[in-house]
Amino acid sequence: MILGEKLRELRIVEGAARGLNRELTQAEVSRGIESELGGRVSQSYLSQIENGTRPHLTATTRMLLARFFRVHPGYLVDDIEGLPLHIGRRLRTTADDRLDAWLIDGAEEWSDDTALRNALLAIAKHPESRKCLLLLGSFVENRELIDPLERKEPI
Repeated sequence: MILGEKLRELRIVEGAARGLNRELTQAEVSRGIESELGGRVSQSYLSQIENGTRPHLTATTRMLLARFFRVHPGYLVDDIEGLPLHIGRRLRTTADDRLDAWLIDGAEEWSDDTALRNALLAIAKHPESRKCLLLLGSFVENRELIDPLERKEPI
């Protein structure tokens, strides 16, 4: 995947994680970087990245985008051509990054189920997605916690 595609994917995930049920626009990313991080990345710069006119980022822009989207800065480069996708991911990413990628892939597969898609993306976006899934697993194993929720009773 090339950098522009990754940036577009991140805008989709971030929009869902923020509960918008749509992707963030480039202008919203630009404004968010300014308001949340105190940095500047223009909408036109983001457009150039996404359409491939600007294939590389400055170090400052890479760090701002990585912080805004909560990804490793190394993710914001083109993937190596000809390298099988799963090998490239394992070489460059941590177990948490692979888990997040798996959740995002699942969200794409379940795109027709908006609630499930948004839940998967929200977990992937959480800084501790592994802990979220472990907590969910623990919650599911404790039937006394689930039964009142199914009946919509207070716990």
